[in-house]
Amino acid sequence: MKIKDVCAVVTGGASGLGQAVARHVSAAGGKVVILDVQEGPGRAAASALGGGTLFLRCDVTAEAEVNAAMEAAQRHMGGLNLLVNCAGVIGAGRVLGKNGPMAGEFFTKVVHINLIGTFLCDKAAAALMQHNAPGADGERGLLIHTSSVAAFEGQIGQAAYSATKAAVAGMTLPLARELARFGIRCVAIAPGIFHTPMMAGMPEEVQASLGAQVPFPARLGRPEEFAQLVASVCEITMLNGETIRLDGAIRMQPK
Repeated sequence: MKIKDVCAVVTGGASGLGQAVARHVSAAGGKVVILDVQEGPGRAAASALGGGTLFLRCDVTAEAEVNAAMEAAQRHMGGLNLLVNCAGVIGAGRVLGKNGPMAGEFFTKVVHINLIGTFLCDKAAAALMQHNAPGADGERGLLIHTSSVAAFEGQIGQAAYSATKAAVAGMTLPLARELARFGIRCVAIAPGIFHTPMMAGMPEEVQASLGAQVPFPARLGRPEEFAQLVASVCEITMLNGETIRLDGAIRMQPK
């Protein structure tokens, strides 16, 4: 599937990795609809891309909103064959913190956004993609998950976040296997330490220290590199059911 031919929905596309994906797809000639809860940044991102890029406010934890947004996106673009799930939260916090044990509601919220939100978007998009006309190799669509190296080397304070990112990675293969009969692939990307809006809010020396921990290249990952990998996954049909680390060979320490 050539990136110039995609009709893509990007969740969390108002900023960070999602915005980079939307920008990359649009620049390559593809169509994009951005889903996010951040209305101001979302509209600004869509406007900056132009080319008919649409922003739709959508809470990925609300099933009815997700279903309606996917259908609206498909109508707007005249199709839907790529979903990139970038909506998520860090959800940092110790299980036994200074103020007592972590509230169950906090853990549940992280699960709802990062894991259930990804599932709801996958399900809604796949339900539409199954009716696409098959392309090369009988392909009808592609679902991309955003996992994290925290899925494999979760640090102290990342119990909730790591659990969801491991689950997102774990959901990839069974989805790929089930949806194979429709020609729909599912692939996860596990980024390492990337220069996102959250990272940009940290002091320069902290950013430099984190970047120096990456074996090579010794710097923070660039959102555009994540977007480039998304494009490569689109175009290499044999990539399926896999979680790809994009991390400069870093292996996270306990803290």
